[in-house]
Amino acid sequence: PVGVYLAAAGVGTLGIIDDDVVDLSNLQRQILHGTSDIGIPKTKSAEATITEMNPDVKVVPYNERITSENAFQILEQYDLIVDGCDNLPTRYLLNDAAVMLGKPIVHGSIFQFEGQVTVLYPGKGPCYRCLYPEPPPAGMVPSCQEAGVFGVLPGIIGTIQAVEAIKILLDIGDSLIGTLLLFDALTMNFNRLKLRQDSNCPMCGENPTIHELIDYEEFCQVQW
Repeated sequence: PVGVYLAAAGVGTLGIIDDDVVDLSNLQRQILHGTSDIGIPKTKSAEATITEMNPDVKVVPYNERITSENAFQILEQYDLIVDGCDNLPTRYLLNDAAVMLGKPIVHGSIFQFEGQVTVLYPGKGPCYRCLYPEPPPAGMVPSCQEAGVFGVLPGIIGTIQAVEAIKILLDIGDSLIGTLLLFDALTMNFNRLKLRQDSNCPMCGENPTIHELIDYEEFCQVQW
């Protein structure tokens, strides 16, 4: 629901990146879409839903996968990035591009009954590589389709991401920079972990060694 709440809040321009089409299996957790949208691009369905809610919001659909070739061209146009992706190559790509562009990321991820949110803000806190310098071995992290996900969970995590995005845009409150917020839907417990920037981080450390975007599928040992 991130896009819905950002549109309702009056965020002027929303860029939505997704190369997939709406499938029946998406509907238990992706409330931007309905049964009449099955088979059409998710970006088109999302644009229609958001425009219906607030026609003053400009929605820019990117019906493509974000890659090392198009990341800068797309991301440099926006003030912040909301990461709702479901794969490691894209997370590392977004992180590296955001650090190079100086753009904050509101990161969210989910797994079965658990979710987490943090804000990765270049120059103000750690980046994704500070937390996870190397991806796990191939096959160690199952997808939502493989592991399953509690249908309500993306709504909870996405709403928290929307809160953090609005706070950054308005420069109000205390954001989750340097804090990882963990949520367990089975116990309804929230926990907070303090995060530190790694001075040896190859991306944002004192002597960074990464200066350009790489082949992230190869880096994560993933094939699409």
